[in-house]
Amino acid sequence: MYEYFLFLLILIPFIILSAWASSKVNSTYAKYNGVPNMSRMTGYDTAVRLLRNNGINDITVNRIRGRLTDHFHPTKRQVNLSESTYGSASVAAVAVAAHEIGHVMQKARGYVPYKLRSALVPVASIGSRLAMPLILVGIILDIIFFATPNNIGVWFMLAGIGFYAMSMLFILVTLPVEFNASRRAKKMLLQEGILDEREIKGAEKVLSAAAMTYVASMLVSLVYFLRYLFIVLSYTRRK
Repeated sequence: MYEYFLFLLILIPFIILSAWASSKVNSTYAKYNGVPNMSRMTGYDTAVRLLRNNGINDITVNRIRGRLTDHFHPTKRQVNLSESTYGSASVAAVAVAAHEIGHVMQKARGYVPYKLRSALVPVASIGSRLAMPLILVGIILDIIFFATPNNIGVWFMLAGIGFYAMSMLFILVTLPVEFNASRRAKKMLLQEGILDEREIKGAEKVLSAAAMTYVASMLVSLVYFLRYLFIVLSYTRRK
């Protein structure tokens, strides 16, 4: 019980950080979504122009529901812009659109962290969900088959830790991918004259706030990983 409360005490600050980061990105986006850019280009205009001027002709730009649901879908070869980005001619909208094109350029240029993150997607998508069930199954099996020499329960527990570790690696690799996409976005926006030197500061604030959500997510995931690892190590030590 003591360990559980200690875990909560460690986790709560990171949950607060995650909530703050989410609030920050929403408030920063709202602020600069009310600032029209001098070029009067919308998020859609920006995405299409950056793709064309970088020689990318096989990616479509689509409008999807929601706010800040923008993403690049590499297998479908689509840049999907949210309703808040697609038709808006604000500093925030073009920053977000350019960020997604940054991901397109990462794929096109063979950016190594992007390739690694893409390779980790299948495992990461199930890793965090399977970790705790595998650990619990391992403990149950270890109790049932306590006398067996194969330690089947321990192997299940280690598999759970391994799955979550892969999920953690995915989140860790995501950080340089997102920061790099933002750097590419700022560079392209200035080179194409979509934003000027004054406006790019607002774009930087939007992209930096968005990046903080990934940092907070990584910290929360790290705490959970250490928690799962502690459960397994404590259990095997008591044995």
